[in-house]
Amino acid sequence: MDDEIRCLRERLVSLDAERRAIELKLEKLEASRSIPVSLPSAPADTPTRGLVTAESLVAEKVALFRRLFAGRPDVFAVRWENPKTGRSGYAPACANEWVKGVCDKPRVKCGDCAHRSFLLFTDEVIESHLRGRRGVRGGDGTFVVGVYPMLPDETCRFLAIDFDDENWSVDARAVIETASAKGIPAALERSRSGSGAHVWIFFSEPIAAAT
Repeated sequence: MDDEIRCLRERLVSLDAERRAIELKLEKLEASRSIPVSLPSAPADTPTRGLVTAESLVAEKVALFRRLFAGRPDVFAVRWENPKTGRSGYAPACANEWVKGVCDKPRVKCGDCAHRSFLLFTDEVIESHLRGRRGVRGGDGTFVVGVYPMLPDETCRFLAIDFDDENWSVDARAVIETASAKGIPAALERSRSGSGAHVWIFFSEPIAAAT
């Protein structure tokens, strides 16, 4: 049974990679198509084609998230927080987490556990993250996921730069200004704590992680 589960997971990873390759090819083909000189005008309340807004379908929002924050499809992380100590972090989402007689946390780390069974990064998980509601882990707390950017072929689809030292605001602004001068679209985000920032750069195609 374990071999069959592993084979099915590997097949899902392969299918997801093929799906992303097809989506990328479609995007390139659509972008290269000749655009008609004149198009019929759409009603004023109709969102621009291809633009995801608050009125867009859930599937369109999920697809946008998956396209931008493209990570490993076979595993994802869930944010945890200890209300007693104030500590927080991210841990791989596992089907066997806290299962009595199977999970040995915290004595055994997830990466060293022989019983780990990572959950797939599905559209349902992404929707739960976007809604901030209860997800695969259960419980009533806020549901926040994290992706693993390095893909199985050691490429990545985005870069996130974290600034949290004393001069974080100056450094983050310098990166944004430099990226703008080089014609590289970059997005600035304030950290959850308020004392830091992230700069996001999204790639139009997979880039070698070493690069």
